[in-house]
Amino acid sequence: MQILGFLLIGLIAGWLAGMLVKGRGFGLLGDLVVGVCGAFVGGLLFGLLGIAAYSVVGSLLMSLAGAIVFLFLVGLVRRRSAAR
Repeated sequence: MQILGFLLIGLIAGWLAGMLVKGRGFGLLGDLVVGVCGAFVGGLLFGLLGIAAYSVVGSLLMSLAGAIVFLFLVGLVRRRSAAR
């Protein structure tokens, strides 16, 4: 059941990040991948800062922040590869 919750939070975070970072959404499956990757990135970043998420809302915010950072990094890589 925890995996399902993790994927649901990842999907929501990826979708929200795609909406906030205009033009970088990847569709339903892509947003799920971005959200799950964002959850890992957010967990890493927040862990380095000593911040832990103890609720669903906290997990969603942490995943959203990570997904936004992840989308920003993907955008940088895309721009670099397009410039070549």
